[in-house]
Order: sequence, then C-alpha cells, then structure tokens
Amino acid sequence: MGGCSESSSVPLDKYLTRLANSLDRPITLNANRLPPLPRSRDLHIDPQSHSIGLLDLLALNSCELSTTIGTINSSLGKLANDSQRLLLELEFLSLAPACISALNQTADAELIATLQAAMSEKHRMLSTRIWNATLGGPEFRTFWKRPHRLDNYPANTGSQISLSVARLAELSNQWLNGNYAAGSGELEGLLGDVRSGDGGALLAALDAQRAALAAAAPAIQQRLKGASICIGNMPSPEGRIVDNVVRKFFIAEVQVWSVQVARRRNQLMPPVLALEQSLRKAMPDAYRTWARQRNQLLASATDAPREHVRHLAALLESCGLRPGVSST
Repeated sequence: MGGCSESSSVPLDKYLTRLANSLDRPITLNANRLPPLPRSRDLHIDPQSHSIGLLDLLALNSCELSTTIGTINSSLGKLANDSQRLLLELEFLSLAPACISALNQTADAELIATLQAAMSEKHRMLSTRIWNATLGGPEFRTFWKRPHRLDNYPANTGSQISLSVARLAELSNQWLNGNYAAGSGELEGLLGDVRSGDGGALLAALDAQRAALAAAAPAIQQRLKGASICIGNMPSPEGRIVDNVVRKFFIAEVQVWSVQVARRRNQLMPPVLALEQSLRKAMPDAYRTWARQRNQLLASATDAPREHVRHLAALLESCGLRPGVSST
C-alpha cells in the first residue's frame, strides 16, 4: 500500500491498512495513474504572423494604431511571451477599425486593404493566440502539476482560483466574439492566480481515491466468497471488527474527505471546462487526448465511493449489518 504515497496525509492509507487487517486479506494498489500534461512543445501552436511594412506604417502616423504596429514589429514585440503578444493582437484588432475609418478611402485604398487583410487574419488566429496564452501556457502547466504530497488538501483552498479561471473563460468568449477591449488589463493578474491553482492536487486526490477504493474491492469479494464474517445471520467478533473499521475509518474519515474533494471538484472543473469549450477549435490533439483521459478519471473517481459502499453492503448485509446503520 506504499504505492499511494501522494495520499499519505489523507485518510485513505489508514483505512486500507485497517480494512486489510480486519478482512485478513491483502490489498494491493494499482500503480496506474493519469499521465502528466503533454510537453510544452506539443501544446504550443505557432500562429501565422501578418506584418505591416514600414512604408505603410509611415502612412499611419495619425492613427493610434501605428504605435501598436511598431511594437508588434519590434524585436521586443517579436520576443514577447504569449500573453503579452495576445494583448498586442487584441490592441491591434481594437484600434484598427477607427484607423481605417480615418484614412482616405481613395488615396489610401491599398493601405486600407492591407489593414483589413491583417484584421481578418488576426481574428482568424485569435483563438490560437488565446490558447497559447492560457491553456497552452506555463501558468496552466503549473496549475496541473501534481504535488508530491496532498497534505491537508483540499482544506487549504479557496474560491479565487475558480473565479479567475471563470473570468478567463468569459474573456475568451468576449474576445472571440469581437469585444477586443474587454478585460485586457486583467489578463496577467488572472494568469498569476492560475499559476497558484490546485488542478494537479485535485487530480492527485481523485486518482488516489479511485485507486484506493478500487483496490479494496477484490479483498472484500474474496472474503465474501471465503471464510464468513458471520455466525449464522449474526456478525461474528471478526465481523464486528470489520463493521467498526467501516464506521470509524471509512464513514467518519474517508467519506468526509471525499465530500470535500467532490466539493472542490465542483468549484474548479466547471470554469476549466468552459475555457476548454471556448477554445476547442484551437486545441491540439495532444491536449484532447489528455483531457479525455482526465475526464475518464473524473468519472471513475466520482463513482468510486458509491461502488465501494455497494461492495461493503454486500459483505455486511450477510450478517444483518449495513454501512452507516447502527448495529443495534
């Protein structure tokens, strides 16, 4: 049972040890777990870049857009990280219409066509820019990183992370729908919150719960088919020990912790799924595969406590007992 090291500070290990002893059957944990997030290079998408030439830039001196174009074309703009480059692209899309309106429709027809083509391309690549700056970026990579220990997770969490991810999902939809000026000043702060998020800890907790409770099932079934824990229809002394272990360590500890983890999942995952939904067209195949495996974990981890109670009930009911019901 040492394979579940991530859960050493949560009640799963203690429960499995007590249950194995009371059943007099070994419980072996499966080492399979959710694969880590794909490599950064497999998640980053290189967007096509449309540049405005310097001669065209001279003709835009009366437009506020000229400063943005100059920054995009500068070495600083070309070396900007993905979140800063996203902000520049949003700034371009926000300022370009006013600049086009200010130009002479006849004398500047070629420049207007160049700007319109750039706008069209930048809007087409916007979901890729948002992807690179959010789900494909370093902040979400840190968000999904599994901790070495769960400690008292999820007791040390709050609502800020889920609120920030929800705001990113909202902004993503607004930007993709043409509201380019929305919340650009919030982006870096929101990504900073994401960096300190607990997505990896949540998955580790759910993975530990799934593995631990699944590992207990064979031992329970073996005992149900083997030496009885009953005397007639009544629990034997050994049966009462099993019943006590279930009450004291599963119901009073593991189930309480499982409810806390489920509550955290219900806080954290909906905004993550909303952000993924808004960027589904830009999502690389590597992330799609990983997300599908993650969602399978979420489903199986949700079912694990209910399945475990079903196995326990089959064992205890043979002696007239039920998990959570007074033995008197």
